[in-house]
Amino acid sequence: MPTYAYACKDCGHAFDVFQSFTDSTLTSCPECQGALRKKFNSVGVVFKGSGFYRTDSRDAKGSTVSAAPAAAPAPAAAPAPAAAAAS
Repeated sequence: MPTYAYACKDCGHAFDVFQSFTDSTLTSCPECQGALRKKFNSVGVVFKGSGFYRTDSRDAKGSTVSAAPAAAPAPAAAPAPAAAAAS
């Protein structure tokens, strides 16, 4: 259940309440019975950047991340040096 923050317009009493989405908003302060207002806070998660959906919503075949590189073949053995010609 989400947590909603309320503040009284008359006495300034502030409190948080766990309420379901279907529950009606509170209208009277539990301290002085004055009028309440719902406080709105910033969101907890913010996604920034131009490439968030480009990189995170692709399937495996469309991914830009390459697999581990294949092992390079061993270099060919150098030919044995030619025998010195007899003089």
